[in-house]
Amino acid sequence: MANYRKAGKPSQNAKPSEETLLVFQKMCKDQRILANNLSEIEAELNEHNIAIDTLKHVDPKRKCYELAGSVLCERTVENVMPGLIKNKEELVIVIDDLTDQLRETGIEINEFKKKHNIKIRGQQDLQQEGEDSMKGKRSTVIVS
Repeated sequence: MANYRKAGKPSQNAKPSEETLLVFQKMCKDQRILANNLSEIEAELNEHNIAIDTLKHVDPKRKCYELAGSVLCERTVENVMPGLIKNKEELVIVIDDLTDQLRETGIEINEFKKKHNIKIRGQQDLQQEGEDSMKGKRSTVIVS
């Protein structure tokens, strides 16, 4: 996990520095990359589940084809099933790890936003309008 805590010291109502905003943007980019990786691996897990469910009801001696890299290999169902099941179990572990990393990254981003008084356009506009009308105007920074 990257350490993003090196950005400048914030003051309560001051605008975040350019360096702070760059760190925040990198954190968001890293979170999007994690989410994309998680999505791809979940799709791969779904493909494994479909293959396993399909092959469960097939004669174990029947021919089937397995794509190994870019080579299509002829095998039997009984030879392919153990590998599919093992890969599925490993994918579940990877998905759990990525989910935990994504959750931790989200918490870290929220803490960073709060610490450096970073507001995201559209996300808090309505909430801010309500607060401003009650407390008076305060300075904010909008990041797109």
